[in-house]
Amino acid sequence: MLQQDRRRFLAVTGTAFAGLCLTGCTTRGAALASASGNPVGPLVPDPEGILDLPEGFSYRVLSRLGDEMSDGFTVPSAADGMGCFDLGNGQLALVRNHELQPQHEGGGVMGPAYDTVQRSLIPLPGGTTTIVLDAATLEVQQQYRSLAGTIRNCAGGITPWGSWLSCEENTDRANGRINRDHGYVFEVPADAGGLFDPVPLTAMGRFNHEAACVDPATGIIYMTEDRGDSLLYRFLPTHPGELARGGTLQALVLEGVTDTSNRESVAMQVGQPVRGHWVTLDNPEAPEDDLRTRGAAMGAATFSRGEGIWMGDGEMYFTATSGGAAGEGQIFRLKPDVHGADMLDLFYESPAQSEYSFGDNICVAPYGDLIVCEDQYSETVDNHLRGITPAGEAYAFARVRVQTEPAGACFSPDGRTMFVNLYHPTMTLAITGPWPNA
Repeated sequence: MLQQDRRRFLAVTGTAFAGLCLTGCTTRGAALASASGNPVGPLVPDPEGILDLPEGFSYRVLSRLGDEMSDGFTVPSAADGMGCFDLGNGQLALVRNHELQPQHEGGGVMGPAYDTVQRSLIPLPGGTTTIVLDAATLEVQQQYRSLAGTIRNCAGGITPWGSWLSCEENTDRANGRINRDHGYVFEVPADAGGLFDPVPLTAMGRFNHEAACVDPATGIIYMTEDRGDSLLYRFLPTHPGELARGGTLQALVLEGVTDTSNRESVAMQVGQPVRGHWVTLDNPEAPEDDLRTRGAAMGAATFSRGEGIWMGDGEMYFTATSGGAAGEGQIFRLKPDVHGADMLDLFYESPAQSEYSFGDNICVAPYGDLIVCEDQYSETVDNHLRGITPAGEAYAFARVRVQTEPAGACFSPDGRTMFVNLYHPTMTLAITGPWPNA
């Protein structure tokens, strides 16, 4: 399935890439539908004490920490970013990250891996698991480990050719405890079938990766970085859809703006686009972990903890988790334009913790709103799945009743089911109900 999707993608984008210059990509229509206010209504307490949802919505648990999988391994913890894929033949696949570090338990995985613990044969525990579902009934048909030997696989992104880009939020170097350098993106086929031999996509940069999205019109990959002085990156592959063959890494420069956080002074106003262009970064493997500082020295704009990113229709949205005057988070929108300057605007900025706090993973819902996973831990405040309307109004779509974060929100191809992870202890949920505009 992956190779068929890749060939289809290459056929569609070949002409677009023939004339692509390094300053932009194509423009299409706006991403979000016209709507305002809370389209789902107030939350109803969950008698199970897991997830409060609006009236008429319900969830089912597909997978839990410690469940035995089809390959004999067990479901690991720290479930983070996730993507949903149509495998054909009435099957869906969820590829799910696990943000595990060398000291964590990884479910006893043995097999092909990028790196191992010290000089043993035991893979580092970070990586991905894949859940294969019946598309009609959502029954789990298979679960297996699909990527092993990586560190802190936080988020990532889906590709138009049927794979998941799993991103390491870690820049450790080989030190005797681990054997290889980390800080890379790994491509995981949606139909891997089991552990495969992973290849780091080194040309996409070695940094504190968070998430990625692909512009389907051009194959350009946009990437966020989870640091207080992070940059927004893009990768122009030499051969679209074949990322291992290399390409060019760049960072976003904004006209008249170097710090987007709005902390010291207001540099970004909601709804006021700023022109941008891109500067090329050399030595993308960055042994000194200095891509962001080198980019900033070239004029690249900094963001306060860039995290989730998702491609809409001709525009993409990404979160800055601790940005804004209140320090509670921002959402930016980037509109690439092959015929002119790319434009970035501040789509939303939280005024207070009670409205929106530390937005992390993000996706565009089929009904037009953004869905954002909050990632803050407080004994008095629960994490939410927050909806953001096209008018920039925040509402609570769901409230997590246990002390963990929701992560990896994504929708089935038919738009009828939202999938989401609870980080720890791992649970993967399927949410159905009366979606707006359904």
